[in-house]
Amino acid sequence: MRVCAHYTRVWIPDPDEVWKSVEIIKDYKEGDKNLQLKLEDETLYEYRLDLQGNELPLLCNPDILLRENDLTALSYLHEPAVLHNLKVRFLESNFVYTYCGIVLVAINPYEELPIYEEDAIYAYSGQNMGDMDPHIFAVAQEAYSQMVRHEKNQSIIVSGESGAGKTVSAKYAMRFFTTIRGSASKTNIEAKVLASNPIMEVKST
Repeated sequence: MRVCAHYTRVWIPDPDEVWKSVEIIKDYKEGDKNLQLKLEDETLYEYRLDLQGNELPLLCNPDILLRENDLTALSYLHEPAVLHNLKVRFLESNFVYTYCGIVLVAINPYEELPIYEEDAIYAYSGQNMGDMDPHIFAVAQEAYSQMVRHEKNQSIIVSGESGAGKTVSAKYAMRFFTTIRGSASKTNIEAKVLASNPIMEVKST
């Protein structure tokens, strides 16, 4: 096996950043014990390979795919690629939502964002999932469309660690439904969703 070093970037584990992007500066040939790398600050670094595991570092995606709103569009879909794309979208573009196929990945910003107003609800109403930026309203609209089209009940599964924002996500989904249906008791329905949360929570034993 031979890996060309010309501008090839890979991910290596890092104790502080979890994963660090580096550039290979010397071609790798099968049997080599080390990779010659260059860090982002131009520092040269020798990375020892795990020859027993026969594993090379994971490849970075090309820059043209940076900030993709659907993770399945990435050339390489692995842990560092997913984490990096989510990080860049959130920190540099303030996007809290990213698709992974039909799954919506959300990052809790721990602050109120002006992306849940009625204008946003009506903007997503009637749209196909994928026509607009990823959003909980897009998922809610898709569930509503499928229910109307097939006349069958639909489910939206909201999962995540404690504090991930599951309850708030459920509240925003209910706000979408009550708004597009013109319910006069939106606040009451949202309150019922919040009140039912302790019952719906699934806890590990």
